[in-house]
Amino acid sequence: MKKYLFLCFTAIFVYASIGVNQAFAYSYGDPNEEKLAEVYKEMMIKLDESPPNFASAKSLYETVKEEVDMHMGPEPSEVILNDIEEEDKEGVTENMEKLLVLNIARRLESIEQNFNEYDTSKKLLAKGFATYEALSPKIEAENPETDKKLRAEFDAALNALGNPGLFGVGKKESDIEAFKSSKETILSTLQEEYNIASLEVGHFTESENDTETASGKKDWTDLSSLRNWIPLVLIVAIIVGVAAFTLRKRRLK
Repeated sequence: MKKYLFLCFTAIFVYASIGVNQAFAYSYGDPNEEKLAEVYKEMMIKLDESPPNFASAKSLYETVKEEVDMHMGPEPSEVILNDIEEEDKEGVTENMEKLLVLNIARRLESIEQNFNEYDTSKKLLAKGFATYEALSPKIEAENPETDKKLRAEFDAALNALGNPGLFGVGKKESDIEAFKSSKETILSTLQEEYNIASLEVGHFTESENDTETASGKKDWTDLSSLRNWIPLVLIVAIIVGVAAFTLRKRRLK
């Protein structure tokens, strides 16, 4: 029985240690896919065919058109679809890239407005970073230092969100001013990189539930998520049960 208790306590200690390490680990883990970024990448593949496959590019864009119109107004879709109709590959590419920048701005703005909601903010930042990763190869090829700078600022923004920790262990306070600084650097750099006059978002919907996780996709490692506590709860329950059984057995003696 003592050996069994020892094993139980060892198990809970190991799990808690893993939890603390995760609490201190400021990594992106497996970010949720951003549909707009994925569509952009697929569109670029179609446009790189010989000849460019504008029909497929249009079909792909139409899968995100409703969302784009809702959050950024009808103008981006009108311009992009017109470029497709005109079979203007360069125009489609440039305007899709600008649209991705607007999407990053939308995600970062939403984080600032709901900064104290750690789970939501972390997932929105994942979506923003996933969007940047679609742009990154081209930026890195043309200006490696800019890409390095932007990645560092995304990391800084993630750190600024803080961390709730596990039972308070590994807790780090959030810093909204640090987040605002990283946000400003990211957006101003992208605005200059893509020569965008304004990053104003037309029809931004604050009530939208942006925290859904796509089916079959891994969520970010997040100790505040209920399912991540289940193994710990089970271990505690086993230990309590064993302890109760041991006490009862002693009383019977």
